[in-house]
Amino acid sequence: MDVGKIEESEIPVGIAVAWGLRDRPGKGPKPALSLPRIVQAGLDVARADGLAAVSMARVAKEVGVSTMALYRYVAAKDVLLELMQDAAYGPPPEATADQDWRAGLTEWSWAILHAIRRHPWVLQIPVSGAPLLPNQITWLERGLTCLSGTGLAESEKLSVVMLLSGYVRQWAGLSIAVGAAGPDQAARYAKTLARVIDPVRFPAVCAAMAAGAVNDEWDDGDTEFVFGLDRVLDGIAALTHARS
Repeated sequence: MDVGKIEESEIPVGIAVAWGLRDRPGKGPKPALSLPRIVQAGLDVARADGLAAVSMARVAKEVGVSTMALYRYVAAKDVLLELMQDAAYGPPPEATADQDWRAGLTEWSWAILHAIRRHPWVLQIPVSGAPLLPNQITWLERGLTCLSGTGLAESEKLSVVMLLSGYVRQWAGLSIAVGAAGPDQAARYAKTLARVIDPVRFPAVCAAMAAGAVNDEWDDGDTEFVFGLDRVLDGIAALTHARS
C-alpha cells in the first residue's frame, strides 16, 4: 500500500489528532476541549487510582464535559488507553554522540524500563498491534537508528528492536510483581521450596539450591536485568559479526 495515498478518513480520529492531521474532530464551533487535556486527565486518574479506574465517564468528569463530548475526540476507551500509553512513555532520550550500536541500545532499553517504572499500569494494556502513535514511532526510529552501520538487513533491525522491547517489558512486569509481593516473599519462597522439593525428581533445582542460587534473598533486580540484557546484546553482536 502506498502510505502517501492513505485517506485521512481511514485513520481513527484519535490517531489523526495525535499526529496533527486534524485540529479537532467533527464540525461546528471549536470546543474548549483538546486531546492532550483528555489524555492528561486519563493519566492523572491512572496515577491516582489505577488503570481500572479509567473510564470514559470518569475522564469526562475530570475535564468537565459530558461523556458524549469525549467521543468526539476519542472513539472508544481502547483508543484512549493507547493514547495514554503513548503519552506515558514520552519521547526517547536523544542519542549520545559517537555512541556505538550496543551502547545506544543499552541506553534505549534502560529508558524503556524507567518509563514503565514511572507508569507501571502501562503493562496492563495488552499489545494489540504494531506501533502507530507518535512517541511509539519515535522510540522505534531511535532503536532502528542505533543499528545503522551494523550490516543487518532492515527486517533484522526491526526484529532486534522487537526482541529488546519484549525483553524489557517482560522483565519490568516480573520485577514490579516481585516488588509488590513484599520484601519477605523470597524467604517464603525458599522455605516452601525446601520443604516440598524432591531431590530425585528435581536434581537440577536441588543443585541450584545447594549452590545458593535459590536463597531467601532476591538478587538486585537491576543486576538481573543487566545480565539478561547483556546476553541478548551478545546474541545481536554475534549476528552483526556474521553479517560483516
